[in-house]
Amino acid sequence: MKKWLLVLAAACITFALSACGSGNSGSEGGKNKLIMGTSADYKPFEYKDGDQITGFDVDLAKALGKKTGYDVEVRDMDFNSLITALKSKQVDMILSGMTPTPERKKQVDFSDIYYTANNMIVTKKGSSIKSLNDLKGKTVGVQLGSIQEEKGKKLASKYGFQLEDRNRISDLTEEIKSGRFDAAIIEDIVAQGYFNSNQDLQGFTSADAKSDESGSAIAFRKDSDLTAKFNKALKEMEKNGEIEKLKKKWFTNEK
Repeated sequence: MKKWLLVLAAACITFALSACGSGNSGSEGGKNKLIMGTSADYKPFEYKDGDQITGFDVDLAKALGKKTGYDVEVRDMDFNSLITALKSKQVDMILSGMTPTPERKKQVDFSDIYYTANNMIVTKKGSSIKSLNDLKGKTVGVQLGSIQEEKGKKLASKYGFQLEDRNRISDLTEEIKSGRFDAAIIEDIVAQGYFNSNQDLQGFTSADAKSDESGSAIAFRKDSDLTAKFNKALKEMEKNGEIEKLKKKWFTNEK
């Protein structure tokens, strides 16, 4: 009898521990909370305002969560670690201005595109760099793991500059201001946000610097049922004008 009681107790403990150890949320965990992974250095898409993470992607995620029946919790991490975190179930989805490149599509699934932008070459104000040809022999920064990094590799070969990467966009702008970088390749709407808070930065666009792939989408684990649910909600938000309202709020300061 004691032996059976011990076996039963061990089984109960094992079940309890396995339940507690299931830290992932969303559809796989049967819970109503989703963890959104992001890199909160990408204003106005996602950035820190005091202790809070806010921005276009955060508002979009919470609106989509409301439509699909989930509460959304935002978790900040380096951009280059986001896909690994998603695949290992540390987060349930990624909204971080992420472009669905062919390489990324091999690892995760993506929603429909919800925003399209362009690249900008950012320099210190007063810099003599006015075109891509002026970058010859210079040092140019990009965010690690970004589509700007991939584009930068191609441009470096063509225009003869040295490419270096950093984890955060804010690291790139600080390197420019300190003189360690001559320029950086940053998405235009994000660069504009940094111009607003850094009067000593400037930038220009170039057709040759345009990304081969463009557009931001939500990343989910392979074969997740969330992809179809969120695509349906995205289409609804596009149709009723909710996404356009968010764009006006975050990109033009209109309410």
